Amino acid sequence: MSEAASRYSAKLGAVLAAVIGLLGAAWIIFHIGFQPIFAAISSAGWGGFALLCLFGLANFTLLGFAWHALVPCAALDILTFCWGRAVRDSAGDVLPLSQIGGMVIGARAVMLRGLARTRAFGSTIVDITLEMIAQLAFIAAGVAILVTRLPELRSGSLVKAGAIAIAVGAMLAAAFVIVQRRGFGIFERMAQRLLPAAALHAAELDRTINEIHAAPRRLLTGFGLHLLGWLSAAFGLWLALALVGYRTPYANAVAIESLLCALRSATVFIPGAIGVQEAGYAVMMPLFGLPAEIGVAVSLLKRAREIAVGVPVLLSWQFAEGRRAFAPAAQLRPSLHD
Repeated sequence: MSEAASRYSAKLGAVLAAVIGLLGAAWIIFHIGFQPIFAAISSAGWGGFALLCLFGLANFTLLGFAWHALVPCAALDILTFCWGRAVRDSAGDVLPLSQIGGMVIGARAVMLRGLARTRAFGSTIVDITLEMIAQLAFIAAGVAILVTRLPELRSGSLVKAGAIAIAVGAMLAAAFVIVQRRGFGIFERMAQRLLPAAALHAAELDRTINEIHAAPRRLLTGFGLHLLGWLSAAFGLWLALALVGYRTPYANAVAIESLLCALRSATVFIPGAIGVQEAGYAVMMPLFGLPAEIGVAVSLLKRAREIAVGVPVLLSWQFAEGRRAFAPAAQLRPSLHD
């Protein structure tokens, strides 16, 4: 299959997955009822929605700090990484792309600000790995809360699914780390034989990743900040519930959000987890005494926030791309190398 055909197939698959998810979300809203869902959304008000948007910006900042902590180069200001992280997440949430597509765009964004290609992609790879490991800890905490507060579910399918997600995620994370520590050397040797011109980039990427892995303090800082980021996501759920008039203990929000994260990770091929997020909240909210329509209302509020925050972020990225495309070569920001 040609490269063009492969790209077309990938795009077609993403579009079909998005359409199926959208139809699923529409069915859930129709089944539960428009009136209770939109009544809950309206109860948040414009002030509540603005607060959710501010929370989203704060979370981008926290995750930007986590990314910045990995880069062994202090020449770039931290706002660059906060913006790059906002572009990464906004692309995955707003555009019809998988999360992987958002990661590539996020790395491209910091390159526009002067970070070398290998540093941008190398730090992105390690940052994703640390976020995955922190997510596993977050899911484990959620499962523990679930079985503690709802002991009747200990042998249920939801707990088993969470345990399987943790086990599979741990194996994937371990494999990802092994590839980073040893695999890129193999890729470099293959490139030297097959594509000598690409071998230099593979070697530079390998050196960048190994340099980051050689700094345990940076890795621990990145992991800790990502764990705070996941806990912050649970706080965002708690805040959204409070804004629509339903207060629940923060621990319950951790359990619900962590299991939803596991569900979203399992369906990463669906752009924006359309339909998956709505179904997940609708199923899990009643476990903690909350109506299913409140779960759907919170999901729609989160999506509205993602659009309200993400569209301006993506426009800023497009503006930066356009400015670089038309700027004279002498005015381009030089890349920051070792």
